[in-house]
Amino acid sequence: MSYLMDVAMRWGHVVFGVTWIGLLYYFNFVQTEYVKEADDGAKADVMAKLAPRALWWFRWAAMFTFLSGLILLGYILHMRLSLAIALGALMGTLMMLNVWLIIWPNQKIVIGLDQGDKAVAGPKAALASRTNTLFSLPMLYFMVASAHAAPMANGGLLGGVGEIAMSSLALVIGLVIIALIEINAIWGKMNGAIASVKAVITSSVVLTAVMTGIVYYV
Repeated sequence: MSYLMDVAMRWGHVVFGVTWIGLLYYFNFVQTEYVKEADDGAKADVMAKLAPRALWWFRWAAMFTFLSGLILLGYILHMRLSLAIALGALMGTLMMLNVWLIIWPNQKIVIGLDQGDKAVAGPKAALASRTNTLFSLPMLYFMVASAHAAPMANGGLLGGVGEIAMSSLALVIGLVIIALIEINAIWGKMNGAIASVKAVITSSVVLTAVMTGIVYYV
């Protein structure tokens, strides 16, 4: 029974995750760019009919990705917790919280489901969405690597000894980087590193390289 639950949760985690991140990329790379160029009638149609449907799938896929991941993390804690999965899970959790606490409340204002200042709500939702896109590639890499790479390649194990011990310095540096990015998502502003599609893809690739370098070499 335990084996079947593990398989079911892993399968569900992947399915929900693909749906969530796929819609994240759709919003950032397709819909947002289309709305910038569309005429007023087309924009109104997107906000009235398309966006609410897409946002429903988006936010619930995020929630169930998180919940299935939480269950899997419970299994992992009984076996091994690597630095890579710890940082990946943290980024995934922050991404889910950004969806439910920043993106969705502000998008409700933008699409007319709630009262508020659209000129303020739009940029807040956009910044959190771009931040999630920035987090997405290192998060996905750590999730995959943690399941297929050796403990040493994943930054060592919590409670490990000797060569497989987790590096406290790498953990602290990783946490600081993630915290600074999330602080900007909450209280900061859109910057050139994530403002355009090309910029956020490039920055996400760079962040992946930096985070994996810290995990593997520090």
